[in-house]
Amino acid sequence: MSAFNVVFVRDLRVAFRRWSELGYPLIFFIIVATMFPLALSPTTSQLREVGTGVLWVAAFLSSLLAVDGLFRSDADDGSLEQLLLSPVPMTLTVLAKLAAHALVTLLPLVVLVPVTALSYNMPLSALPTLALALLLAAPTLSVLVGVGAALTLSLRRGGSIVGLLVLPLTGPLLIFGTRATDLGLNGESTAAPLLLLAALAVLAVSLGPLAIAAAVKVGLE
Repeated sequence: MSAFNVVFVRDLRVAFRRWSELGYPLIFFIIVATMFPLALSPTTSQLREVGTGVLWVAAFLSSLLAVDGLFRSDADDGSLEQLLLSPVPMTLTVLAKLAAHALVTLLPLVVLVPVTALSYNMPLSALPTLALALLLAAPTLSVLVGVGAALTLSLRRGGSIVGLLVLPLTGPLLIFGTRATDLGLNGESTAAPLLLLAALAVLAVSLGPLAIAAAVKVGLE
C-alpha cells in the first residue's frame, strides 16, 4: 500500500471513530439552513431569492467546524511529527489528509445541500447544477481550510482564527458558486462559472499542499 493510501485510510478510520465530530457540521448546516425559511415570508419568489446565498454561506461556515481534526489532533499526540520525520514527502501526506477531510466533511454537505434546497422551493432541474458547483468548490475549500489549520497549528485555540483567515478567501468560490446556481435556476448556461470553479480547484490542489506542508513544518518548530 502506498504512503498516500496509508495516511488516507488512517485518517478515515480516526474520523469514523469520532461520529460526534463528523455530525457537528451537518447539524449546524441543517439548523442554519432551515431557520431562514421560518424567519422569512413563505413566498416562493422570496425564498428562491435568498436561498442560493444562504445555502452556500451555511455550507462554508459548517465546513469550518471540523478544522481542528485536520492537523491539531495529530500534533497533540505526536503523530504529525512522526509523519514529518518519515521519508514520505510531507506534501504527499498533506494531500492524503486533505482528501480524507474532504471525503468525510465536505462530501456529505455536497449531498445534503441540494436536498435542503427543496425547502427553498428550488426546482429539481437546478439541483444538479448546485451539487456540481459544490463538488467543484470542495477541493479549493478543503485546501483553504488546510492552510488556515496549518498556520494556526502553534496556537492552542486556533479554530476561531481559522474562520477569520479562511472566510475572506472563499469570496471567489461564493461568487462563482452562487452565479452558477442562479443561472441553473433561470435555465441559462452554467459553463462559465463551473469552469472557473474547476480552474480554482486545479490551482488549489496543485499549489495548496506545498504551502500547507511548509506551514506545518513551521508550526511544529
